[in-house]
Amino acid sequence: MQKLYSIKNSKLHGKGLFASCNIKAGTNIIEYIGVKITKAQSDKIAETQLKKAQKNREEGQVYIFTLNKKYDINGNVPYNKARLMNHSCNPNCDTDIIDDKIWIRSFKDIKKGQELTYDYGFSFDSDDFRDHVCKCGSKKCVGFIVTETDWKKLRKFLLKLANNCTKTN
Repeated sequence: MQKLYSIKNSKLHGKGLFASCNIKAGTNIIEYIGVKITKAQSDKIAETQLKKAQKNREEGQVYIFTLNKKYDINGNVPYNKARLMNHSCNPNCDTDIIDDKIWIRSFKDIKKGQELTYDYGFSFDSDDFRDHVCKCGSKKCVGFIVTETDWKKLRKFLLKLANNCTKTN
């Protein structure tokens, strides 16, 4: 089977995955792999990584992916190339969990050379959304890495914040 991606420098962030051939919509591109961990382990790892990020943003990446209600996958392992996929507010891939395997798949046709991206889906309701500034540059970009279902809440919050700033000036 032909490898569908290559690793290159990305304009979005560090390295990224790029289509090494044309990819049809609905294609499983790469499995997100790593160590299966409990939610408690996941919380501990995330907390440690976020503390590292406060000191050095390059060391604070969290590669934890929700598998189900009980378990997550810690993808912070060198053999997990899927961890290099960057976020976009206008992605060309999404995720699908099949038999406890997390697949990154295309949901639209992707041309050779295009960067493969997906929506990381961070919740707006968590206090740390401000730590996840989005730099995707797409026309749909909302400025933060927040799941599309929370964009309305984010816009409302930012509008309220802007109005408060205007009133105080």
